[in-house]
Formats: sequence, C-alpha cells, structure tokens
Amino acid sequence: MPTPAPNPHLPFGDQRGAPWYGKDILSVRQFNREDLEYIFAVSHEMRTMVERVGTFDLLKGKILANLFYEPSTRTSSSFTAAMERLGGSVIPINEVKYSSVTKGETLADTVRTLECYADVVVLRHPETGSAAIAAKAARKPVINAGDGTGEHPTQALLDALTIREELGHLDGLTITMLGDLKYGRTVHSLARLSSLYKVKLNYVSPDLLRMPAEIISELKASKMEQTEHSSLDPVLAETDVLYVTRVQKERFENEADYEKVKGAYVIDKATMKSAKQRMIVMHPLPRVTEISMDFDEDPRAAYFRQMEYGLYVRMALLAMVLGKA
Repeated sequence: MPTPAPNPHLPFGDQRGAPWYGKDILSVRQFNREDLEYIFAVSHEMRTMVERVGTFDLLKGKILANLFYEPSTRTSSSFTAAMERLGGSVIPINEVKYSSVTKGETLADTVRTLECYADVVVLRHPETGSAAIAAKAARKPVINAGDGTGEHPTQALLDALTIREELGHLDGLTITMLGDLKYGRTVHSLARLSSLYKVKLNYVSPDLLRMPAEIISELKASKMEQTEHSSLDPVLAETDVLYVTRVQKERFENEADYEKVKGAYVIDKATMKSAKQRMIVMHPLPRVTEISMDFDEDPRAAYFRQMEYGLYVRMALLAMVLGKA
C-alpha cells in the first residue's frame, strides 16, 4: 500500500490538550477503532518525515528512559531509534542487573527515580501486571513494552499497521496464529486488538501451548469467530495473515516440556506451497527454527518489514504521549 501524502489535519506541534497527552499505554484494551485510525495516520506522517529528512526536532529537549528488565533487541532499539529520530534523547537501561535493582530497589522506586530525569518511561518486565504497577507509581507517561506473559500493546499496534499496509485492510481477513500461544504476549495483545475488526482467528498450537481460555472466552463475548487446531494443514489455504511465534524456552519451568514442543512447526518453501499468493507471514522475532531462512526472499515474508513499521508506530506513540502529535 503506497504511503499517503502528509495529512494537513494532523499538524505536528505542541498539542497538550490532545487526548493522549500525558497518558500511559499499558494495554490494547485502551483502544477503539477511532484511536487506531489516528495512530495509523500519525504513523504515516512519521514515515513520510523519516523518508524525507531522516530526523527532526519534534521532541528536542525530551528524554526517554528505556527500562528493560529482560533482554531485548528489537523493542529496545526501536524505541531508542524512534526517540532519536524525533530529536530527543535516551537513558538506556538494558542491563538491570547492574542497576540499583540488585540492591533490592522496588520497581516503583526505580520508576519514580527515572522520571526525575526523563519525560516518559518505556518498561519491559518479566512479571505480568508490572506496567500497571509502574504507571500507578509514576507521574509521567509509562509505555508497556511487554510485561511477562501478559501484554505487548505497542507490538500489537505495529502488527495491525503491518497488516493494514501490506493487505490494505483488516476487516474480512483470516488471521492464523501459530506456535506458542500460551506464553506469547504478542499474540495475546493482537488477538484482543483484532476484536475491533471483523476477522476470523485460527489458533494452531501443541496442546501444551494453547491460547489461554480466558482470552478465548473474552473474544467469544465480542462475537469473534475462533477455531483451535493442532495442525496448520486445515487452515493454511484460507489464511490471509500467518502470525508465527517462537516457542519460548525461557517461559518453561520444566525443560522436558520445552523439548516436547520446541520444533512442532516449521514454515518453509514446501509448507507455503498451499498458501495464498496474496497473504503475509509475520513474526515478532527473534526466530529460532520456526521459519526457515530459505523463505526470507518470498514476497509474502513480511517479518522484517514488520520491524520497520514498528519504528513509525513507536515514533507516533512517543509524540502522542508527549503532546506533540
């Protein structure tokens, strides 16, 4: 889908009365379709500006604290790049083991300290609900960059933008989620966000890694069409978006359980022969063995383009919560 011309109705500048100014971004449950259209529009503006000039001074003088209690390549560097392309600065805390946390400091105290130096805090934490705890303690905006097996709202937003850019729309699509659906916070958030559209969700996983029952029940209440399978074969031909996830060894308490399911599904050229020609394969990355590298050159392989869309979404979100979009 071509990049639209800049929207004259979305001028950049100080808009401290804007709806998202000073707000936390903790869960996809915060958003409605109108919100998503606004985020997508601002993301388009950001993409246009990056393609034209690379960096600009929209957030000059603003500081982001990137607080990561778990290892991260894409999300951490994406937020750093987003802030720096907007002219702001970043306090990177990617090795929490070297911080005061090792001395017993609570998450609330760490966040209160960082907001003395920064204007917005991006948090990745291994415990579900940690982002809400941080937001309660903070006076400045907190953005959830993944809390345990709970949610990853900015990933869901970039995933939705990817689908819209690649296929032109979300309504009427069939999205098949494959792999670790139990521990995968990316699929939890995307499934919930998909309920704002008329889509069908297929869940394909080993029995040990099924989508949590509470999410299926929640989406059933919103009339979402959902099916569960142990094999990809019955649903691949109808799939418009194949969302592949890694089986996350670090989430398993029992290594024997991990060994049972680690290689359950592999996407390669042979597998994709029965898929539509106009569809996309997505993955939040990192991948291990679940997508063969020989599929990377296939035009349906959207996972690296997906990462680029993430930059524009995170630029949009930072501008929004800091009153500049």
